[in-house]
Amino acid sequence: MERLIIALVAAVGGLVVGALAGYAYFRYRSKVLLEGAEQRAERILADAETAARETLFQARESVIKEKDKLEQEFKRRERELRQEEDRLQRRRTQLDERFEQLDKRERLISQRQSALDKRYNQLEKLEKERLEELERVANMSQDEAREMLLQTVEQESRQDMARVIREVEAGAREEADRRAREIVTLAIQRIASDQVAEVAVSTVPLPSDDMKGRIIGRQGRNIRALENATGVDLVVDDTPEAVLLSCFDPVRREIARVSLNRLILDGRIHPARIEKVVAKAQDEVHQIIREAGEQASIDAGVPGLHPEILRLLGRLKFRTSYGQNQLAHAVETAHIAGILAAELGANVQVAKAGALLHDLGKAVDHEVEGPHALIGADLARRYGVSSAVINCISSHHGEAESESLEAIIVEAADAISGARPGARREALETYVKRIKALEEVANSFEGVAETYAIQAGREIRIIVKPEQVDDLAAIQLSKNVAKAVEENLQYPGQIKVTVIRETRAVDFAK
Repeated sequence: MERLIIALVAAVGGLVVGALAGYAYFRYRSKVLLEGAEQRAERILADAETAARETLFQARESVIKEKDKLEQEFKRRERELRQEEDRLQRRRTQLDERFEQLDKRERLISQRQSALDKRYNQLEKLEKERLEELERVANMSQDEAREMLLQTVEQESRQDMARVIREVEAGAREEADRRAREIVTLAIQRIASDQVAEVAVSTVPLPSDDMKGRIIGRQGRNIRALENATGVDLVVDDTPEAVLLSCFDPVRREIARVSLNRLILDGRIHPARIEKVVAKAQDEVHQIIREAGEQASIDAGVPGLHPEILRLLGRLKFRTSYGQNQLAHAVETAHIAGILAAELGANVQVAKAGALLHDLGKAVDHEVEGPHALIGADLARRYGVSSAVINCISSHHGEAESESLEAIIVEAADAISGARPGARREALETYVKRIKALEEVANSFEGVAETYAIQAGREIRIIVKPEQVDDLAAIQLSKNVAKAVEENLQYPGQIKVTVIRETRAVDFAK
C-alpha cells in the first residue's frame, strides 16, 4: 500500500515536473516566435515607409512636371492672346479709318445729290416748258402725238413684214411648185387605174320575177337560210327582175352574190343546198382574195410578203373609198411612191412596200377599233414587216411621226392617188355638205366679208374687210383657216385657201 502511494506520488510528481517543463518550453517558444514576428513587422513597416517615401517622391516629381507644363501652356496662350489683341487693335484702327473715309464720301455724295436734284428740277422744268411749247405749236397733246407716232411706226412695220413674208413665201412657193410639178407630173403620167363605184348594196339580176318566190321559199325558209349562212340582208322588193344584197362587209356581200347566182343557175333552192353552195362560194372568194393579194404584190414589185399579209391585201379588192377601189389604189400608190423615191434618191423598195400596205388596216377596220393606219401598222408588225415600212404605214395620215423620207413619200403618193382628177367620186348630198362646211369654217373668223368654195371644193376664196384686216393679218388668216379646215373637216387631197384684201377709193367728179 505504501509502495502504491509512493508510486502514485512519484507519478504525480513526474507529471507535475513534466507539466512545468512543458510550460517553460512553451513560454520560451512563444517568446522566440513573438520576437521573430516583431522583427518581421518592423521590416514590413520599414519597407512600407520606404515605398511610401518613393511613391511620394515620384508624385511630387509628377506634380512639378505637370506644373511646369501648365505654366508653359499658360505662357503660350498668353502670347497668342496678346498677338490676337494686337491684331484686333490694328483692325479696329483700320475700320475707324475706313469709317472716316466713308463718312467723308457720304457727305460728298450728299452734296453732289443735292446739286443733281437741283439740276434735275431745272431740267424737268425746262422739259415741261418745251413740251408745252411743242403742244402749243402742234396743237396736239403729248399722248396724242405718241399714239400717232406708234400707229405710224406699227403700220410701216406691218407693211414691211407683210412685204418680206410675201417675197419669201412667193420665192419658196415658186421653187417648190416647179419641182413638185415636175415630180408629180412624171409620176401621174405613168400611172392609170380602173375605177369602180362605191356601193354598200349589190344587185343580183333574175331571169324572171317568178324566181323571187323560189328565193323566198315556203314561209321564208330559203331567204332565212341564205341570210344566216352569208350574214347579209337579202332585199326582195318591187325592183323588176332583181334582188338586193345589203351588207357593210364587201367580202360577205360578194360571197352572197356568188352563191345566189349559182343557186339561180342551178334552180335547186332549199336550205341544205344553200349551205353547200355558200361553203363552195366562200372557198372560191377566199381563193380570189389570195390571188388578188399575190397579183397586187407582183404588180407593185414588192415580193416576199407573208401569206397572211397577202390575204389581207386581197380583201381590199372588195373595198372602195369615195368610189376608188382600195386594192387598185394601193397598187397605184406603190407605183407613184416608187417613182417619187427614185426621183428623190430615197429607198425605192421601202417606199413601194409602205405604199402598197398603207391601207392594210382597212381590210379589218370594221372588226377592230382604231384608225386604219395604226391597225395596219400593228398587223404588219405582227407578220414581220420591217420597222421602216411600219412607220410609212402608221404615219401616212399623221397618227404617228414620220421618221424617214420614204414615209413622207408614201403620204404624198397616197394624196396624189386619191386627189387626182377622176380618182374618186362622192354623192351629191355629201359634196354639198362639204362645200357648205368649208364656207362656214371660213366665215367663222373675224374680218371675213365673203367666202366662196370653188373648184369643186378644192379652193376657198376669202374676201376680207380691208379696214379690219391688214396685209400681215391676211397672211395669218389664211394659215388659221387652213388649220381649222384640217382639224374640223374630212376631205380627199388638199384644199387651197386664198385670202383677198383690196382697198377701193371712190370719188365723184362734179
